[in-house]
Amino acid sequence: MMSTIEELLMAAEYILSHGNQRVILCERGIRTFETATRNTFDINAIPVLKALTHLPVVADPSHGTGKWELVAPVARGAVAAGADGLLIEVHCNPEQALSDGAQSLKPENFAKMVIDTRRVAEAVGRTL
Repeated sequence: MMSTIEELLMAAEYILSHGNQRVILCERGIRTFETATRNTFDINAIPVLKALTHLPVVADPSHGTGKWELVAPVARGAVAAGADGLLIEVHCNPEQALSDGAQSLKPENFAKMVIDTRRVAEAVGRTL
C-alpha cells in the first residue's frame, strides 16, 4: 500500500524473472492522510501502469474505498481509466459478514453496478 509505481513494477518483474508469468497488477488504494475512506484509490495509477507494462491491471474499489456506496462510482472511473478488470466484494447480508461487510455490495447493487459500468465502458470505446 505504501509502494511507488516503480516499486510495484519491480516486484512484478522479480516474480516474472523467477518463472511465474501469471502476474496481474492491482490498484486497491494507497494510504494517505485522508480519513474519510479506508484508502485513497489512485485512479491515475491505472493508465500509468497500462503505459509502462504489458501486464493486466485490475482495480479493487472495494478495498480501495472501504465503503460500499463508493464502490460503484470508483469502479466506473477505473473502467474509464483503462482497468482490465474489477474486484468487487458482494455479500447477501453485509451487516452479518465476518469481514469487509462495510465495503460489500448487496447482489442487487452489484447487478446495477454492472449495468452502469457497462455503459461507461461503451462510452469510452470498451466492452465489459
